[in-house]
Amino acid sequence: QVQVVESGGGLVQAGGSLRLSCTTSRRTSSNNAVGWFRQAPEKEREFVAVISWNGGSTLYADSVKGRFSIIRDRAKNTVDLQMNSLKPEDTATYYCAVARGAVSGRDRSSYQYWGQGTQVTVTS
Repeated sequence: QVQVVESGGGLVQAGGSLRLSCTTSRRTSSNNAVGWFRQAPEKEREFVAVISWNGGSTLYADSVKGRFSIIRDRAKNTVDLQMNSLKPEDTATYYCAVARGAVSGRDRSSYQYWGQGTQVTVTS
């Protein structure tokens, strides 16, 4: 059974930090890239970051580059999103997704399994 579960969301003041965690079943993701997306109310779901199957390459949206880091622990089957210097515009539901291939990019259609999301709210 496919399992993608996010955790770690919450309420934080601008300038603060949060760490999101995505746990995936080994069968689902051990050879696949894993990404993070987010969706704010009344907006399209947008790409945030992705990490390749072995953690060797990463890609970030311009809006989060330098503030967010994506980290993969293959032993634990987790992919974390460390978010620093948070801004009110980072407020959204954050989704973890397992890609179809070992590497992936920004296109949502490249991802096959999605979690239910975790809410991040940044207050000014």
